[in-house]
Amino acid sequence: MKVWLFMGSKSDLEVMARAEKILEAEAVPYERFIHSAHREPEKIRALIEKAKSEDVVAIIAGAGLAAHLPGFIASLTDIPVLGVPLSASSLGGLDSLLSIVQMPSGVPVATFGIGGHGAANAAIFASRLYHRLKNR
Repeated sequence: MKVWLFMGSKSDLEVMARAEKILEAEAVPYERFIHSAHREPEKIRALIEKAKSEDVVAIIAGAGLAAHLPGFIASLTDIPVLGVPLSASSLGGLDSLLSIVQMPSGVPVATFGIGGHGAANAAIFASRLYHRLKNR
């Protein structure tokens, strides 16, 4: 079992590192991927097709601006997706928050706060899910 951590670009690494630190501290195995939903949809689709066979229990997806990454991933799988809006525009991440939280019915994304606090909470949530499933 493991958690996957996605972000849309290398510029998201600094904020999403907060999630990685928590996953490491909580002994949750994870893999990190950097792929844009707009520029590399087929790479993401291919990865998500392998997620169940890789025993992924949750996917944390951080994205800024239009923030399509979490919703795109959620449209491809029934694995829980935890969305982290990132501040990448003059709107301070509000645009990303609204994009992620307003998913249509049938495409659920658990949405966390903007930036580092949201990344940390998403990792804590994923850790709790991982450990609960691991101990069954």
